[in-house]
Amino acid sequence: MSQVPKYSTLALCLDEQVLDICLNRPASANALNADMWVELQQAFEWADATPEVRVVILSGEGKHFCAGIDLSMFGDIHSNHQDPAVAAEHFVAHVRGLQRNLQSLQVCRKPVLAAIHGACVGAGIDMVCYADMRYCTEGTSFCVKEIDIGIVADVGTLQNMPSLMPEGLVRELAYTGRKMFAEEACRAGFVNGVYADREAMMAGVREIAKTIASKAPLAMRGTKQVITYTRDHSVEEGLEYVALWNASMMSRVEVQEAMTATMEKRAANFDD
Repeated sequence: MSQVPKYSTLALCLDEQVLDICLNRPASANALNADMWVELQQAFEWADATPEVRVVILSGEGKHFCAGIDLSMFGDIHSNHQDPAVAAEHFVAHVRGLQRNLQSLQVCRKPVLAAIHGACVGAGIDMVCYADMRYCTEGTSFCVKEIDIGIVADVGTLQNMPSLMPEGLVRELAYTGRKMFAEEACRAGFVNGVYADREAMMAGVREIAKTIASKAPLAMRGTKQVITYTRDHSVEEGLEYVALWNASMMSRVEVQEAMTATMEKRAANFDD
C-alpha cells in the first residue's frame, strides 16, 4: 500500500479504499492559510494518482468546517510593484494559483464527498462547491462572506454555485452575505442530506463512500468526468463525449466481473 503523506494543515487516513482528508487547524476554525491552500492541492493530486484510493471524504476537525481564508494572507495579496499593470498581473497570477488549489477537488478523478459541520464561510464554500456531493449537520451555516469585506468572491463560488442551486438564491446570498442554514441548503439542493450531528454525518457519509468504493473504479472515474464535462457543454457534445469515452476506456475486465458477480449474487471484486 502507498505511504499516506503527512501535512502540517491536513490529516489524512486511508482505510478500505476511502481516503479521509481532514482540515486540521481547529484552533483557527480551519481557516485556509498559505500552507493549507498548497497542501490541499498536493493531497488531492496524491489521491488522484494513488490506485488504492477510490473515493475521498473531506471534513474539518474541531468546532467548524472552515472559517474561510486566513486573515494573515491579505497582506500578500497586492504587489508593491511601481507599475500598476504589473501589480495587477501579479494579483491575477496569485488568484489563479488559489483557484487551481481548490480546483484540485474537481480535477481529482475520484469522487469527493464533503462532510460539513459548524460554519462554512467564504473560501470554505469555494472549496466544497468543487466536491461531487455535500452533506452537513443540523445547524451548519453557509455564508458567502466576501461582500462584507469589500471583495468579489473569486475562487469558485460565483462560478459553481449557480449550477448547484437556483441562481436567484445564489445572488441573494452573494449580495447580502447572509447565512444559509442546513435545512435551507438541503431544500435548495446545495447539500444532499442533513444529519443530526457530526458523528452521525461521518458514519452516514462513510457508508455512501464505501458503496462508491465498491463499484468498478475505471467506470466510476469515467462517470465523474462525463458528468463534469456535460455540465459545461451542450447535451449533444456530452453525448458524443460519453460515446468516445466508452469506446476508448470501457474496461472489459470490469464489465465481465460486474456481470459475473450479478449472476452469482455476490459482491464484485475489482482491481485498483
